[in-house]
Amino acid sequence: MSKQGAFDLAFGVGGRIGKDDVLSAVDKYEKYHGYYGGEEDERKNNYTDMVNKYYDLCTSFYEYGWGESFHFAPRWKGESLQESIKRHEHFLALQLGLKPGQKVLDVGCGIGGPLREIARFSSTSVTGLNNNEYQISRGQVLNRKVGLDQTCNFVKGDFMKMPFPDNSFDAVYAIEATCHAPDPVGCYREIYRVLKPGQCFAVYEWCMTDAYNPNNEEQKRIKEEIELGNGLPEIRSTQKCLEAARKAGFEVVWDKDLAEDSPVSWYMPLDTSHFSLSSFRLTAVGRLFTRNLVSALEYVGVAPKGSQRVQAFLEKAAEGLVGGAKKGIFTPMYFFLVRKPISDSQ
Repeated sequence: MSKQGAFDLAFGVGGRIGKDDVLSAVDKYEKYHGYYGGEEDERKNNYTDMVNKYYDLCTSFYEYGWGESFHFAPRWKGESLQESIKRHEHFLALQLGLKPGQKVLDVGCGIGGPLREIARFSSTSVTGLNNNEYQISRGQVLNRKVGLDQTCNFVKGDFMKMPFPDNSFDAVYAIEATCHAPDPVGCYREIYRVLKPGQCFAVYEWCMTDAYNPNNEEQKRIKEEIELGNGLPEIRSTQKCLEAARKAGFEVVWDKDLAEDSPVSWYMPLDTSHFSLSSFRLTAVGRLFTRNLVSALEYVGVAPKGSQRVQAFLEKAAEGLVGGAKKGIFTPMYFFLVRKPISDSQ
């Protein structure tokens, strides 16, 4: 989609939601969030509906602007955004020690960009778990295009209740996905259950850092902007995530906020003060062009009503992400590697 352009963006808005129902879906989605007066408990209690609406509404925007891998990455000077994203995925595969022929699970796989990259890099068979039908259908199309449809697959399911037997996978990873879970301990316990004893789980989590002050109104607003624009029930602290992994039964191998040592700021593609031809659609000029284009396509009926509002809350999210990063209160790449004890044969 990212290569085919604007009309694919317009036709994709809403995913599996009927074109006439997109506007009401936007209304309901926005009301879940604190930015519009919503409550955290309501988001957690209705996380499946909230997250599905989010990805139905936003996937085409993500693919149009970002490509097939919907995540950030630390970046070296002279390295393109897409090169950094691939390296970030390879790093995960190397940390897991993946070997040819192993069965791997991608928890919250999106449309499968990392799944395909990691499968090719490591010669493994990767299963993508996703609860959104539209993203699965896109991923299946893209797998067929690159010839991975026989070795990699998608399964529709909730990562709080995974449809897999115990001890099914040689490795599990999640890239900026388990932040959607209403309860991190419950999510990590499911990952623990389906992972073979002695094997590892690696994750990049979206987190608030130790610098975040919940009593600071500006910082609280930034957090709410990120939650609104990214379909999150709450953003947890780094320590809360690591403690949740321990409570789930994992042994911690190591952890680090990978954003801290990035030579080029991970948020640079979203920073409106920066211009780049290679990621033009993410720049201020590119976003203005897309905003006007979506407005025109919605006006003539090509894009469904509500498309402009989807773009608006995504732009609000970008503002929150950049603001949170510059203040040092947010990271999208808190990494940890944990192991299921070999003694636990369940």
